[in-house]
Amino acid sequence: MRVQQLGNLGTPPAVLRSLAVATRETGRPAPAALIGSWYGSRAIIAPSLSTRPVLPRQAFSDKTSHLTDAPPEAVGGGWIGYLGYPDRAAAGRNQRLPAAAGGWTNAVLRLDGDECWWYESLLGQECPEWILHALTHPRDPSPWFIDWTAPDREYHRGAVGRCLEAIAAGEVYQACVCTQFRGALTGEPLDFFADAVTRTAPARAAFLSGVWGAVASLSPELFLRRKGADVRSSPIKGTLAATEDPAALLTSIKDVAENIMITDLVRNDLGRIADTGTVTVPELLAVHPAPGVWHLVSTVAAKVPLEATASDLLTVAFPPASVTGTPKTRARQLLRQWESDHRGVYCGTIGMLSPAAGLELNVAIRTVEIAPDGRAVLGVGGGITADSDVDAEWQECLHKAAATVDLTAIAAREPRLKPAL
Repeated sequence: MRVQQLGNLGTPPAVLRSLAVATRETGRPAPAALIGSWYGSRAIIAPSLSTRPVLPRQAFSDKTSHLTDAPPEAVGGGWIGYLGYPDRAAAGRNQRLPAAAGGWTNAVLRLDGDECWWYESLLGQECPEWILHALTHPRDPSPWFIDWTAPDREYHRGAVGRCLEAIAAGEVYQACVCTQFRGALTGEPLDFFADAVTRTAPARAAFLSGVWGAVASLSPELFLRRKGADVRSSPIKGTLAATEDPAALLTSIKDVAENIMITDLVRNDLGRIADTGTVTVPELLAVHPAPGVWHLVSTVAAKVPLEATASDLLTVAFPPASVTGTPKTRARQLLRQWESDHRGVYCGTIGMLSPAAGLELNVAIRTVEIAPDGRAVLGVGGGITADSDVDAEWQECLHKAAATVDLTAIAAREPRLKPAL
């Protein structure tokens, strides 16, 4: 592997914009990005990533042997992609994007915690001239606009009501009931993503695109991190509007119960593959900020056999516990009946499998799917427990969506971002 220091080149959104323009001008595939907190770094960007649809079983499958001589902080390259939520709603619309998609990159740009960019190549190559040229020619933001339509409030209230009936009947203890905002994008998906990341600073943001469409994820949630034998998952359960006192989360019977139930489900999922006695909970009920809201976050850690693959981990843990329910199998069965639309990429996972740095995946919440014709879908939902209130659950959906949906109005007020009429 070759690691080349490039210095301070600007923010991840600025670098991403410059690369996007350079790839369009040179006929290369668009860049892909992981921004926020990935692999101990602030950003991992593939300067140009050729992506294609793959079968779900091919997503994050091991591509090559693990590198043992790479610098400890290096990422180098790997497979970047997504795996969509696997369960279709009984009466839902057709799938909008492929069930899984992604591509392999032999090199990445990495931004460390000291604001220094590095070019890392698994093949030992120097940074190509076209990338260096792009990075020294910043580009201004380009206009975009999404005309959002809110979900059907009464349908969602009915779905939550049916979930509460199932809880009262003892079929499930908790389930995550979801709905969707729909819109139409004018402009480029990457420009929307770059602005969204700038304004909301999510911890687990991700972007990739291809002829099949684009995915712009503003997720705050870690699904799986695996390096060697060590695995971690940090489920989010418990939400409060950012304008409220975050201490109220810890006194909320509903939010605390929801988080503990899902943390226990994650323990059970990882326990199916972990070495006996190694599953622990190093963080329980921590209050963390996220765009537009406060969340309760817990962390489950485990050690797995070194021969266990990423596919093995996904077999026991996917789809993520925090977007399903407990018991997991029955919750998934019922959610197919209650929800009107296929979730798509939302509630699936996006991330990277690197032979140098291991596996890191987000939970694809706060995630916008964008079809080739510009149709956009934003999934949103919440965990329902016996203490849930139907109207409060609807408001929680609106709070979660607001940080993304409101970006349109903010962008339209800025002359340099206002779309042409």
